[in-house]
Amino acid sequence: MIIKTNPDEFENFVVDASNFKGNCEAVYFPENVNDIVSAIKDANTNKTKVTIAGNGTGLTGARVPQNGIVIATDKLNKILEINQKDFYAVIEPAVLLSDFQKEIKQQNLFYPPDPTETNCYIGGTVATNASGAKTFKYGPTRDYVIGLQIVLPDGEILDLERGKQNANGYDLTLTTQSGKNILIQIPDYKFPAVKNASGYFVKKNMDAIDLFIGSEGTLGIITKIKLKLLPQPEDTISCVLFFDDETTALNFLEEARDISYQNKKDNINDNINALALEFFDERALKFLAKDFSAIPENAQAAIWFEQESTSDSFDTILEAWNVLMQTHNVNEETAWFAFSDADKEKIKDFRHAISWKVNEYVARNNFRKLGTDVAVPDKVFREFYFTLQNWAKQSNIDFVSYGHFGNSHIHLNFLPKNDEEFTTGKKLYKQICEEAVRLGGTISAEHGIGKAKRDYLLMMYGETSIRKMAALKKSLDPNLILGIGNIFSEEYL
Repeated sequence: MIIKTNPDEFENFVVDASNFKGNCEAVYFPENVNDIVSAIKDANTNKTKVTIAGNGTGLTGARVPQNGIVIATDKLNKILEINQKDFYAVIEPAVLLSDFQKEIKQQNLFYPPDPTETNCYIGGTVATNASGAKTFKYGPTRDYVIGLQIVLPDGEILDLERGKQNANGYDLTLTTQSGKNILIQIPDYKFPAVKNASGYFVKKNMDAIDLFIGSEGTLGIITKIKLKLLPQPEDTISCVLFFDDETTALNFLEEARDISYQNKKDNINDNINALALEFFDERALKFLAKDFSAIPENAQAAIWFEQESTSDSFDTILEAWNVLMQTHNVNEETAWFAFSDADKEKIKDFRHAISWKVNEYVARNNFRKLGTDVAVPDKVFREFYFTLQNWAKQSNIDFVSYGHFGNSHIHLNFLPKNDEEFTTGKKLYKQICEEAVRLGGTISAEHGIGKAKRDYLLMMYGETSIRKMAALKKSLDPNLILGIGNIFSEEYL
């Protein structure tokens, strides 16, 4: 196992994609489970803080250490098994999502979770319960994790398989490989009824595996993952539509969303049944215009939709979308339709460009990222969106809005030019989170909490529930070494 102690050799491990920065004493690079067990046992004995690091694509500071050591999962990067017959794969945590997607596609298989940043480690996506555009139809990472191997903070190894270990009400007993039993009291706080990645997943009679999915490196170290796969879709329809005003765009999106909901419920696949429904505001389009010259100058909003199809259903599905477009007076002349793999890649580049360009701006100007990850119930989303737009415009800070509007989930990113604007933007960020919570939503729909958003989690759940989360953590990590500072402040421990 390589251990690096020279700060010049591990600079990239004390920062993430949001420009959240920290420090540590050393970075460990284990090559197998035994290396991890050895390192974590030593840290537990000496009460040394340990941060688990993926590939640094996160946006909340979860993999950024604040003292102690880092255990980097980089060398645990093997695809161990792909089972075409039973539709599953077994992998190590540092397998790149992009590499995994390419590998299974060659075997005519499909893994739906698709975070925008495909250069992420799949272990990181499990640790944050990541999602992406296809979450609109298929749900988040949680829905595809069917097995985990986890090294606990004391070095014990836990093997979990979905459906095999469940809580009895709110009481959960975990049994490790060595036969050790760990009793856990599951908190009884309620999640909002929206897309959500805020805090530990809890539920009466819950499956034990779900406790660790989205736990952000605070309960154990993921060393092996078993994922559910699906048959590869025959084809997809992908299209970007441009609108002269936001209201028409939102009308189109909401109708497409509601039709998709109903058709998914009724298992109708030869009509509108979107995989993804994404929105870009006027400022986002102008932010992208230099790189995408085909964006119409007068466009006030854009919507990207994608849907699976087959050779038998392609024409019928396309006609259904065309009817909806005509209903909302969409100009087909400016639309981008993708009928080839090359065209689909161009649209994919457009969809992903906004995220990396925002991150690039933040890093270039040496600010922390101020980008919302809030979601609210569908019935209040339109009102919420226009409220956010008005607040942001009144601030006179540059910003862009885009996101998974099919899930009523918005990324509003401030682009401050100086410290004063950053301070104002931070106050507005808090105000937006408060409004999302007031409306029955979440402060983080997909990115998690990490270290950057833990104060906002307090406003969402309240101190009593946060202390219950902390008590749960302490039952697995009594020496308080693992992922300290993630999800909630150390003061609650």
